[in-house]
Amino acid sequence: MYLSTSEQLADFCEQAASAKVIAVDTEFLREKTYYPKLCLVQVAAGESIAAIDPILIDDLSPLARLLADTSVTKVLHACGQDLEVLLEGMSVACAPVFDTQLAAAFLGMRQQASYAAVVEAYCGVRLPKAESLTDWSRRPLDPEQLTYAEDDVRYLPAIYDQMMSELVSRDRLSWVLPEMEALCDPARLRKDPREAYLRLRRSGSLTRRQLAVAREVCAWREESAARRDLPRKWVASDEVVVEVCKRTPNSLDRLRKIRGTDQIPERDARLLLEAVSRGQACPPDECPKVARHARPSAETEGVVDLMYAVLRLASEGSGVATQLIATRDDLLDFVQSRDESPLSRGWRWELAGSTLDKLLSGEVGLTVREGRIELL
Repeated sequence: MYLSTSEQLADFCEQAASAKVIAVDTEFLREKTYYPKLCLVQVAAGESIAAIDPILIDDLSPLARLLADTSVTKVLHACGQDLEVLLEGMSVACAPVFDTQLAAAFLGMRQQASYAAVVEAYCGVRLPKAESLTDWSRRPLDPEQLTYAEDDVRYLPAIYDQMMSELVSRDRLSWVLPEMEALCDPARLRKDPREAYLRLRRSGSLTRRQLAVAREVCAWREESAARRDLPRKWVASDEVVVEVCKRTPNSLDRLRKIRGTDQIPERDARLLLEAVSRGQACPPDECPKVARHARPSAETEGVVDLMYAVLRLASEGSGVATQLIATRDDLLDFVQSRDESPLSRGWRWELAGSTLDKLLSGEVGLTVREGRIELL
């Protein structure tokens, strides 16, 4: 059903509140804005599926209460962006959450399995993608668009039931739930402008001093983009930010000599120069550390290769996606600082870390039998 009035929404949410599990998805746009524009919220509860129109409905508080109700599990697929959009657009933090993409990675599928792949695997249904480039902000929505949107939640309750049964039967629910809880932590969803530099592309060549400048410049970019409600790359691209951090201009004239800065209004340009100045004035002991691994020796690379083979064995034997257990950088961290590694705790230790620890201490080894790698 398509809900476009406050009364319809209130009635639906009152009925849905009795469900223990609901499925949720969103449609939003953010190509031309900093803040995502919430255009549609789809909810499946029991036998009902609702496409809720936040553009036409003035009072979304019944939906906010439903999504925040901790007695109702919210099932989503690849929930990161949806949770961020709901937090930004409705000021609601969904909890508890069950992410079918994450669960699939614990149950034999690849780490970032698409919704269509999961639906086909668990329900035997092939979903069409004809509306994948729809402008969801335009009204009215036609029946085909609404059917497509509703399909994004139609199968999630049944998938949830199957996945929960599998996780319980394989004794993996205790592995998955902490990962799910971390996904819906509001602190993870709310981005600190002063940490935006950590996501700056091509920053690997910057020194600690230049990273201090990048921290200030990226915070300026976030604040400017938010104030003007523009995508951050429209304020200044990553390439421009990196070049500013390397050249550290101290005047408007020197800034304008950097290609790509001509689109920055004079007021923002002066604020950018102030950010550069703050970064340059940062005390040496407060400059960010260079967040990259020193190139390991050939011997260490060989050790990591062996560890990765063990990791693959653990993945194949358990059905848990390799990258979910650990990356090659995680393996290198385990070699260099074992006690601080996630592989030394929880299900990762149980599944792979303990074996990797024995490998590094020489207690186990690897061999090849009938063309397959096996533990000795």
